[in-house]
Amino acid sequence: MKFVDQIRIHAKAGDGGNGCCSFRREKFIPRGGPDGGDGGRGGDIVLAASTDTDSLVALFFEPLVHSKRGAHGKGKDKQGRSAEPTRVLVPVGTIVRRAGQEPGAEAEEEPIADLAEPGQEFLLCKGGDGGKGNTHFKSSTNRVPRQFTKGYPGEEGWFFLELRTIADVGLVGFPNAGKSTLLRALSAAKPKVAAYPFTTLHPMVGVVELPGYRRATVADIPGLIEGAHENKGLGHEFLRHILRCRYLFVVLDASGSDGRDPVEDYKNLRSELRLYDPILAKKPHCVIANKMDLDASKDGLQRFKKRFPRIKTFSVSASEKLGMDDLKTFLEGLA
Repeated sequence: MKFVDQIRIHAKAGDGGNGCCSFRREKFIPRGGPDGGDGGRGGDIVLAASTDTDSLVALFFEPLVHSKRGAHGKGKDKQGRSAEPTRVLVPVGTIVRRAGQEPGAEAEEEPIADLAEPGQEFLLCKGGDGGKGNTHFKSSTNRVPRQFTKGYPGEEGWFFLELRTIADVGLVGFPNAGKSTLLRALSAAKPKVAAYPFTTLHPMVGVVELPGYRRATVADIPGLIEGAHENKGLGHEFLRHILRCRYLFVVLDASGSDGRDPVEDYKNLRSELRLYDPILAKKPHCVIANKMDLDASKDGLQRFKKRFPRIKTFSVSASEKLGMDDLKTFLEGLA
């Protein structure tokens, strides 16, 4: 299924129903007077944060969200039925901004809603009020009112929705560092794993089961490359997904395969995070030295610790599931 984490939609709440112009007509009741009822209220459009979805793909196929209008008023003082609100389920972590009417127009900087909690709701567009029936216009000088009002239009506008994944820990690393394999070893998530870069094309969140019926969530994003902050590669597109993470795991290939160097990789990754958003550079983090089952990894890890002795480092082999117990113990303190 297609993964969508940004979408521009048009929302239109329902219009209110029209008021009714009617007069009571019954046998033996002359001059019964006005009895036109009010129109019903138009349906609202409500965004609801739900854990049942992790993508905005539903809105990708239906970007025009319209709610029903209220029913018109009727005679005998019958008020029109108000329309039910239209509830749109969005993933937890969705940010809502107003957008311009022109295609490609940039969204406003300040969000109008941040749906960060499950079950949280936001009234995106309010339905229009119903019109008044002619009953409201009767008076001692206006015994036969023929005035009534039409329903008021519902609110409408263009909006920009952006998903920012919420997780306890975010995995950051260069392609082929073993982030997806690490997520498989820690949780029940099954991200794609292959012997070529950029197998991860969209963020994936895994749930790590901890003692005491506790859980920790770990988010994996596509591998970064140098210049990611300048929109190179896939990383820049998804770096926003780790802005909400409380902690970062910097995953390094300690073996130095593909001509990489763990020391330079760490420095470049920290630089890319800082250039993209200073908030990421300030987040607490540790280093996961992966692929320790290979002979060349010991030398790479030794050089890294000598260069960065104060950085907390875990030695693991995600493919062999070595060192996972130590990582889970560490996650217990974060959960």
